[in-house]
Amino acid sequence: MQRVREFMRDILRQTDLVLLALCCTATAYGILMIYSATRYMDTMRLVLVQTVGALIGVVLFFVFSMIDIGEVMRKKGWLWLTVFSIGFILLLKTPLGRAGDTGNLAWLKFPLLPVMVQPSEVVKLTFIVVLAWQLVWLQENRTLKKIPDVLFLGAHLMVIFGLYYAISSDMGSGLVFVFIFICMCFVAGVAARWFIGGGIAAVLAFYILWEEDMIKPYMKDRFIVVFDHSYQPLNVGWHQTRSLMTLGGGKLTGMGLFNGVQTQSKDSSSLPNRHTDFIFSAIGEELGMVGCILALAILAAIILRCIYVARNAQNKLDGYICVGVVGMLLFQVLANVGMCLFVMPVIGLTLPFFSYGGTSIVTLFVAMGVVSGVQKRSRPEWLR
Repeated sequence: MQRVREFMRDILRQTDLVLLALCCTATAYGILMIYSATRYMDTMRLVLVQTVGALIGVVLFFVFSMIDIGEVMRKKGWLWLTVFSIGFILLLKTPLGRAGDTGNLAWLKFPLLPVMVQPSEVVKLTFIVVLAWQLVWLQENRTLKKIPDVLFLGAHLMVIFGLYYAISSDMGSGLVFVFIFICMCFVAGVAARWFIGGGIAAVLAFYILWEEDMIKPYMKDRFIVVFDHSYQPLNVGWHQTRSLMTLGGGKLTGMGLFNGVQTQSKDSSSLPNRHTDFIFSAIGEELGMVGCILALAILAAIILRCIYVARNAQNKLDGYICVGVVGMLLFQVLANVGMCLFVMPVIGLTLPFFSYGGTSIVTLFVAMGVVSGVQKRSRPEWLR
């Protein structure tokens, strides 16, 4: 028994308990709102899946807290992670691939598993780790200023982003890769002119694709409706007009948990996807602005904790990995909340820790476990 206690204490010593507490708080809050947002379905399945996913995630949080990513990468881990990422995405083209409600081929259905797996959630983490390794390697062996070096980094992004989007048509998840790439490269010291040039090229490419009608009609409509809320309010703008109505109904303190008009309604014309894409709106209706601010405050605390760990990391690789995790969380929070507030187009990104998603909650805890491991290997104050 003594050995067991010592083993548990050793595990806890290698874990960032502050980060774990924040993640568990956000997850518990999210599960409560998922329960509220799915009561009209008369089933506890989604709550059960999210709870089991969270429990698995917590276990993996402890496991990854004890793994030194640098040691793994030095043993050609970068190669195996790259092969895994490409192979996992390619599985979407096999009979395992499944299309979601929007028609995007973004899911895998493995035999015996009760839930589907979203490859993009897993590949985000491998993308962050491999990109961090690339940045460190370039800094130690070459530079981040010459054209071949920047193209080398860009090639990694285009392979993962291009392959994933070409197969799945899931632009939302694809943009997460882009934002992670920008954050990590900026922190690593890639010159600002490359970001400016890339931004101009992206805008020009988007303009040409738009004018040549090479963008899918439903995607164009989602952009148009953000700038013109009167555009097809009963069709393209339906999700977001309902979202605004739901948020506005909650006012300051909300209608009360389990009492939201839209959140609890069984009518098909009520708030759609209220347990996934629009859970923030459900929080606003039932718990009001106070509930929304609390949710954002918890997420902000998690992001700030990751930034703190990144600043105190023992080496550049660990620091860049933490920055990548920050970029992933930040973009998803901004995109999801912006979508609910009708200031950004609907791109199918969920609110981290709060929205329903078995793959999402597990991979989020894995990512936090990696950050936790970095925190426990951080330099003491007198060595910085």
